[in-house]
Amino acid sequence: MSKPTTQYPGVDELLQVMRRLRDPAGGCPWDLQQTLTSLIPYTIEEAYEVAAAITEGDLGEIKDELGDLLFQVVFYTQLTAEQGDFTFDEVAAQTAEKLIRRHPHVFGDSTTQSDAEIKAQWERIKQQERSEKGQAATVFAGIPANLPAILTAQKLQKRAATVGFDWPQVAPVADKVREELAEVMAELERDVTDHDAVEAEIGDLLFAVVNLARHVQVNPEQALRRTNTKFKRRFQHIEARLREQGLQPDELTLAELEAYWQAAKVLTDS
Repeated sequence: MSKPTTQYPGVDELLQVMRRLRDPAGGCPWDLQQTLTSLIPYTIEEAYEVAAAITEGDLGEIKDELGDLLFQVVFYTQLTAEQGDFTFDEVAAQTAEKLIRRHPHVFGDSTTQSDAEIKAQWERIKQQERSEKGQAATVFAGIPANLPAILTAQKLQKRAATVGFDWPQVAPVADKVREELAEVMAELERDVTDHDAVEAEIGDLLFAVVNLARHVQVNPEQALRRTNTKFKRRFQHIEARLREQGLQPDELTLAELEAYWQAAKVLTDS
């Protein structure tokens, strides 16, 4: 393999490694079998592993997982290059051009400065881009159908907000959360529970919570991921304490487990 020759030797080396893996004369059989479609599950998995590493705060793991995610981009563009469509460099150049176009307050003559103005400007530019692509029939054009539900809800709400369908203050958003929770409880209190109706009301409640998170500039996915990690840490602390006593969680009453939980909150969060 020849030495990298660009000013980004690591990128050049990675591209060369990818070409070698896809070499029909002696590449890796697994890599040679892959297609754009077959790579999708691996890409999603790698993105989640980056998020997990960042949540854990381990810089070594973050570096490693970012490399794995970058490799996914390199793999896709190797396949498209082989098909004569586009290369890694063309993807990078197009992305740079798009970022410059969407940041006129940095690269152009726009005087927009506040976060709200910058976000509004960003959405106007994206809307113009969608219009130029013939995607302007709906404000929701371009939102992928297979995104995780929380991310989809967040994107739908942001798009609706660009045309004025949004509350200007947090208070009515919080009121909506309480309203949706009350509707869930009303369904659960019926003599005969309608599971489909409960599911619909819980969906409305989750959508309202995502909206609340958006209004207070909190990423709901990150917030839930953080709580998941905290719950896991606390419960594993309980499991460890019980093992020291030769006990299992299912041998305790809920009240006893709650006492251990309260102690774990103090010890693991300090």
